[in-house]
Amino acid sequence: MERFFYQNNIAGFFADSEDTILGTLARSNSFDLIDLQRNAWIYEIVFLKNLLRNKSSGQIIFEYSIPRLGKRIDAVLLLHGIVFVLEFKVGAAEYSRQDLEQVWDYALDLKNFHEASRNLTIVPILVATNADSSSVCKEFSQYADHVFEPIFSNAESLPQIIAQFVDEYAQDIDLSRWVFSRYMPTPTIIQAASSLYLNHSVADITKTEASGVNLQRTSVQSNLKRWI
Repeated sequence: MERFFYQNNIAGFFADSEDTILGTLARSNSFDLIDLQRNAWIYEIVFLKNLLRNKSSGQIIFEYSIPRLGKRIDAVLLLHGIVFVLEFKVGAAEYSRQDLEQVWDYALDLKNFHEASRNLTIVPILVATNADSSSVCKEFSQYADHVFEPIFSNAESLPQIIAQFVDEYAQDIDLSRWVFSRYMPTPTIIQAASSLYLNHSVADITKTEASGVNLQRTSVQSNLKRWI
């Protein structure tokens, strides 16, 4: 089962009519299609076609699944090696904290669970289409893992915000297979420690911080349990 409702390169996105894209989204939707969702999709399709009209390369994905959260990202734009995570609130006139946290969760999930995203710049953007203000021309906060703090944008400012990121952070990376990447977690502390000492004996481990007597006792007890 595919983890998206629709995906295409930029040229293919423009070649597909709005009705074709909407039909693909509707067929992939397992719930009753209400007018609110249908109208939101129509808005996003038209809006993104206008936003990307001068782009010749890149990828676009609608309704990309985030399995761990049980939710879907409204739209993902892959432009010049950058992953733009877009959460649309069509008709919204303000930015809610809940919506900001939602789009940030999406970005962090991709960074930590989506294999192809681990070394990429990820930009989460909350788009409240009718809001008065936006993050345009402001300094953006980036963490060491190359995930930015959520950015808020209205419909008018989003093209400028995306252009700003492309100008500053563009990389020559082929992301044509990004959408098909494996979804897998980064190792937990326990998994990392287990992997680190996989080929070491208990005696080797005792040379670090733990007590050799306690570790030896634990090893013996573990071996006994296998035979009980």
